[in-house]
Amino acid sequence: MKDKVTIHTLKRQKQIGPKICMVTAYDATFARIFDDAGADVLLVGDSLGMVVQGHASTLPVTMDQMVYHSQAVSRAARRAHVVGDMPFMSYQVSAEEAVRNAGRLVSEGGVHAVKLEGGAEFADTIRRITRASIPVMGHIGLTPQSVHKMGGYVVQGREEQAATKMLEDAIALEQAGCYALVLEGIPLDLAAQITAQLSIPTIGIGAGVGCDGQVLVCYDLLGMNPDFKPKFVKRYANLYGNIRDAAEAFFNEVRGGQFPDEAHSFKSTQTIRLVASNPRPEPAPERAEEKVGGVYGVPV
Repeated sequence: MKDKVTIHTLKRQKQIGPKICMVTAYDATFARIFDDAGADVLLVGDSLGMVVQGHASTLPVTMDQMVYHSQAVSRAARRAHVVGDMPFMSYQVSAEEAVRNAGRLVSEGGVHAVKLEGGAEFADTIRRITRASIPVMGHIGLTPQSVHKMGGYVVQGREEQAATKMLEDAIALEQAGCYALVLEGIPLDLAAQITAQLSIPTIGIGAGVGCDGQVLVCYDLLGMNPDFKPKFVKRYANLYGNIRDAAEAFFNEVRGGQFPDEAHSFKSTQTIRLVASNPRPEPAPERAEEKVGGVYGVPV
């Protein structure tokens, strides 16, 4: 097994390469697969609210749910650096509550670092968390927890004023103690400029090739949702079709009596004749005044 990936590994990759590979994972099976495939970072994303739970946004995800999924991923990860998302309202209320919830993700969830969305307005919160010896990955640009404020999932930083604010936010987050920064849904030239001005690595999603690494939601890169086709996603498989075809073949064989066949069944080592040790008692004669029937056998 290669050396465990740490925050120092990621900083070194910014300086000398190779680029950082990050992917989301929500359970032990996928975590093991991606870890074996060479993922540098496994992100237990609050995107699970959409791809696992079926919500329209990430907002309903709770701390307990993030801890649960983080535990599953952390158990399976051997080499990868594991990061857990701070869900909506787990860090916005107060710095004290943010530290407490970040601590839960580390102590209960087993993650190595936490990620939170937002710019300079959360610099003090980040300082408090890092002061508690918990590494923090920042996240700016298109921040899904602010979907209502942004008016939808739209590209951020296209105008000069907004781009300048984003660069200022990135610098503020680095100064507050973030060891890495996710840049989501921003123009590629802006992402490249931010990356060049930071000493910490940037990881892009819909932010172009100029970042120090890339991340995708695992269900997206595996092609498990045929209806979700954003510009920034490249599908490396068509698992929706493959899984559907496999399930359909199973159902057809069950209905046709081909499964399970002899090869998938067990045999006894000797002839077995079963005799019930407690024969079923004869039913009591029906009382004349009662007639059994109706719903659930209730006397009528």
